[in-house]
Amino acid sequence: MGAYKQFLASDIVVTPFEVNKAFNFEGAAALTASGVGIDRFLGTNITGAFNLASAPTTGQVSTQYQSLVYNSIKELYYTNYLSSSYGDNVNTASLIPGADTAGDRYVGTTQTPNYFNYLQTTLTYQRYFPTGSNDIIGVISIPSRLFGDYIQPKSFVYTTPSGSITDDGEGNIIDENLEIIGNIFYYQGLITITTSNPIGYGFVTYGNTLYGGQAGDNTSILEYVTGSNITCSFSSSYKIYETQYKCTMRENEFNFSQNPSLSSGSTLISSSMGTFFTPGQYLTDNVTGSYFSPYVTTVGLYDENQNLLAVGKLSQPLPVSPTTDTTILINLDR
Repeated sequence: MGAYKQFLASDIVVTPFEVNKAFNFEGAAALTASGVGIDRFLGTNITGAFNLASAPTTGQVSTQYQSLVYNSIKELYYTNYLSSSYGDNVNTASLIPGADTAGDRYVGTTQTPNYFNYLQTTLTYQRYFPTGSNDIIGVISIPSRLFGDYIQPKSFVYTTPSGSITDDGEGNIIDENLEIIGNIFYYQGLITITTSNPIGYGFVTYGNTLYGGQAGDNTSILEYVTGSNITCSFSSSYKIYETQYKCTMRENEFNFSQNPSLSSGSTLISSSMGTFFTPGQYLTDNVTGSYFSPYVTTVGLYDENQNLLAVGKLSQPLPVSPTTDTTILINLDR
């Protein structure tokens, strides 16, 4: 048997918090294994007419056209960095209000930043994207079931026989010489390798990271995309919600046990579901004294139709105080 009490809004507290999980995959086969599905693509700037029958494809898990990979990355992440490596100003329209909303007019271009071509940091640095004929880029795509809400900054490490590349926590992919060779988009799980020979951006330092630098790393983009002797590691970040239920018993509540075995004349009944007592007519002598206090062993959470949804077991029986409130906290993560 049990006793019921309705929760108040103040008794329920929902708290969000971030959790992280580290992943490490060694070898190309580990990236493409079932349940992992980390894909790598080669994007090529193929000029001229697009011939579907002869267009080159790419991909280790799924198959995509190299030209479409190149154009998609350019459109989504680099559109305002093509004519200016520091980024062009966003084009917006000016509103000339009319007598009513129907008379409003917009003057100027209506292009807006609908994509993800924005900086992921407050620092100002250059972003490079190749636009020459047959220029190539590398793309590493991590599925959302692995990175959760986003890749944890400063956690991505990708190692090849020629060296390692990492993210600097500001959206850049840097090599062992601290030179920028691409970008990472934490919330999309994408890593782009836009150059294998970092151009002379000039030396701009921030902390221990060198933004720019001189050409010196001749590692081919193909090694990142098609190589087999590789290691990839990163940490995911995912927001979960913890709901805390405050179960409070006032000093004048739940001061009588619901255990039917406390009544004299109770009958023991055994069935396929277990052993139960049916309550008798009179209480036993040991529970009628003024010093008797029931103990709580289990708390159940019910919906409005009294359907049991969750059960909380206490590590040891808890006496109900006759002089002060007793509160049991139940935490559920989801």
